[in-house]
Amino acid sequence: MTPVSSKLYADDVSLLMVLIDTNPYFWSSMNNNTSFTFSKFLSHVLAFLNSILLLNQMNQVVVIASGYNSCDYVFDSSTSSMQRAECLLEKLEDFVDKDESLSREESVDGVGFSLLSGSLSMALCYIQRVFRSGPLHPQPRILCLHGSPDGPGQYVAVMNSIFSAQRSMVPIDSCVIGSQHSAFLQQASYITGGVYLKPQVSDGLFQYLSTVFATDLHSRGFLQLPRPVGVDFRASCFCHKNTIDMGYICSVCLSIFCKHHKKCSTCGSNFGEARKQDPSASDQRR
Repeated sequence: MTPVSSKLYADDVSLLMVLIDTNPYFWSSMNNNTSFTFSKFLSHVLAFLNSILLLNQMNQVVVIASGYNSCDYVFDSSTSSMQRAECLLEKLEDFVDKDESLSREESVDGVGFSLLSGSLSMALCYIQRVFRSGPLHPQPRILCLHGSPDGPGQYVAVMNSIFSAQRSMVPIDSCVIGSQHSAFLQQASYITGGVYLKPQVSDGLFQYLSTVFATDLHSRGFLQLPRPVGVDFRASCFCHKNTIDMGYICSVCLSIFCKHHKKCSTCGSNFGEARKQDPSASDQRR
């Protein structure tokens, strides 16, 4: 990576971390239900990435692929010497083939989940490397191009990544491609101050990306971007990984459970039974 200290950065220079959902089960379901294929999706994404690099010659783009079994860096504009489209497509094809080969070893029910938590962690690690490389660095932000449903088993890891991004003042933008909203990404964009968007027309994805997510953080203060509406703040229980409205919380480690347990499975704390108040005692207090 080019040393950050050797460049003079302005407030419109961006480091864009793009997380691409490559879950083969999700895209196969999209091919069956709609005409929006993975190849069409990549054509919109490539045009968007080129526009980001054309806006400022010092902008940097890093692409991370989020598969069903793994996630990996597939493109970095600061180190790539080949043409952008050829380099990205070549590495992405190798990653998809590797991820599909790992998926054949197990049976998957439905669409399955992609490793959103892993790709968020990799993006934050890359950003921390940039922060520590020198006092001058571009303004980082994360863009999640996600379509797979939320994986309840990744709730803790995703929330830890969200709070880490909030502490580092890194906004997480979300563009949901699937048919349903993502509660994880709604919370991520709301907590970190990013933008959450679910395009109504998939064929116009490039227009949505260029008009909403292409602007740098400084220019966003002068634009009227989509605001979060109806954010789903429900959590997932640690015992069954189900989304719940009400539950039990451990007072020591803040683990969430859908049913009462005698002992916390996370930290081992013993839970006591709820004490029933004596009516006469409560009257004396009044």
